[in-house]
Amino acid sequence: MKVLQTNTIYLIGIGGIGMSALARYFKQQGKEVSGYDRTETALTKQLEEEGMNIHYVEDTAQIPYDAGLVIYTPAIPDTNRELQYCRETEMNVMKRAEVLGIIAAGFKTIAIAGTHGKTSISSMIAHIMHHNAYAVTAMIGGIMNNYGSNMLRTYKSKYLIAEADEYDRSFLKLHPYISVVSTVAADHLDIYGSLENMKASFSGFISQTDEKGKVILHESVSSIIYSEARPIVYGKSKEADIRIDHIEVAEHHYHFILACPQGQISIRMLVPGLHNVENATAAAAVCLQIGMDLDEIRDGLESYRGVKRRFEFIQDDPESCVFIDDYAHHPDEIRACILTARELYPGKRITGVFQPHLYSRTRDFAEAFARALSELDELILLDIYPAREKPIEGTHSSMLLDLVNMTHKSLCSKENLPSSIKQKNPEVLLTMGAGDIDQLVEPIKKELFSI
Repeated sequence: MKVLQTNTIYLIGIGGIGMSALARYFKQQGKEVSGYDRTETALTKQLEEEGMNIHYVEDTAQIPYDAGLVIYTPAIPDTNRELQYCRETEMNVMKRAEVLGIIAAGFKTIAIAGTHGKTSISSMIAHIMHHNAYAVTAMIGGIMNNYGSNMLRTYKSKYLIAEADEYDRSFLKLHPYISVVSTVAADHLDIYGSLENMKASFSGFISQTDEKGKVILHESVSSIIYSEARPIVYGKSKEADIRIDHIEVAEHHYHFILACPQGQISIRMLVPGLHNVENATAAAAVCLQIGMDLDEIRDGLESYRGVKRRFEFIQDDPESCVFIDDYAHHPDEIRACILTARELYPGKRITGVFQPHLYSRTRDFAEAFARALSELDELILLDIYPAREKPIEGTHSSMLLDLVNMTHKSLCSKENLPSSIKQKNPEVLLTMGAGDIDQLVEPIKKELFSI
């Protein structure tokens, strides 16, 4: 923990959702926090308003001479001049995952892993606890709508809620008190090479759970990753320890019964989607383990308003146009997003805009992406968002578009997207992706609704 006692901290990639949570955590401790990011966004503007100095052009002169800790994210390339300078001058440089691991060691950490659902489950647990006045610190991979932030910090909290990111095997830096795994699907094959290697890493993650703690697994993964201790299993089957019963949709809301050894409760979710019913069940399983009662869990879940860019309603007017923005960037997530829209708006024409994220992911899952996107009535495809990657020969959006089985499909530039969407007069519009498609939400909204 000594490394965190410095008063001056510099973050390279401060605008990332995980990095910004760390920045806020340190700022609330009274430290001097500053950083670099490539692009100014609404989030970086908020950080500046909170007292952090941020610049957007690589400039080593902006790095505080007395920075006792420099944190970077794997999204930052080794060619970044600021990162190179910090290493060459032998400053104390650490990856975000390493720093999170050091912070987590000072708490009873509740770590949520899984290829899907991490952010929703983490934010649900944080909200249930905070709503019921349980002291908690949480760093979330999205902006919680209940709080307008991706970080909660309560004085003298003993629990830390953290997302356990499988990318780059970062989650192996954590030794949680309670570990959760929601899903294990093939992803990040540029790192793992195969699904079997991913399963092995997830098994390694849960093996690091405190022997006095608990492992909580979705029923779909309880048989494919190894746990020495008997896990608590949640899901819809009769064998699940925490079970979902009697799901129904009424007036655009999901209602279900949560059954467990402590009893059962009826819950009405504000956030849509069958996947969120399962996420809520995982959150309930965690809260039961820390001693919360069923009434507290119900009150928390029924007041939970979701996370920005997780099936976020930008405009909800079924008589005109429903506009939903979602972070979906994996075929399973795209399918879940479209299915939820179909369930909520049966008979409506669904138009989807998708921005593929990473050349390697597009290449590795091209056919799966095509099958998922073919569930739409109409598709608009943007260019691939490269993030940390360089182009891969033969991998581009037109290649993916050719695989999609539908008549109404097209490629579009970001610049022309708002006007193109308006011409199509969509009934239900989904914008999906993990790149910078979120920066197009406001221009689309203005074009569609003349705001």
